[in-house]
Amino acid sequence: MQTTVRLYDLNYDEAKTYLAAALFVTGNIALPQLFHLIPQGGVTWLPIYFFTLVGAYKYGWKVGMLTAIASPIVNSLIFGMPAWGVLPAILLKSILLSAAAGYAAHKWQKVSLPLMLGVVLFYQITGTCGEWLMKGNFYDAIQDFRIGVPGMLLQVIGGFLFVKYLMRK
Repeated sequence: MQTTVRLYDLNYDEAKTYLAAALFVTGNIALPQLFHLIPQGGVTWLPIYFFTLVGAYKYGWKVGMLTAIASPIVNSLIFGMPAWGVLPAILLKSILLSAAAGYAAHKWQKVSLPLMLGVVLFYQITGTCGEWLMKGNFYDAIQDFRIGVPGMLLQVIGGFLFVKYLMRK
């Protein structure tokens, strides 16, 4: 189950980069609002990361990085979620996700379930270690592994299907 990636590595001097990032940021604003209608929906489904993964995988790490940084900040400013106290950890994980997805797409030039799984596990494990260092509390740092496994599966399977769909375009 793999599809060759037609990578669009957009540059910061191209308007398309900012347009693509704005679309993915919009998705990262709308999707969490839907999941926050479900009790514990945000921490279970981890929706703030979904379009960062898709944007970085399809359009490169630059679009991913813009999406990774803008999405949590805009969400926090407008809706108060994520709360300021957890914002640094979410930004760290978002940035790691963007870098990992952009790297995987560039290096292997394909999308597959194992690659998506590798990207998600990399950012989650590395981000959890960083969060543990920030918070000094291992139990809090592993929250995504205690509660967010459905969200990680959504990222792996949904991200794969969404990127695969975008490859047809």
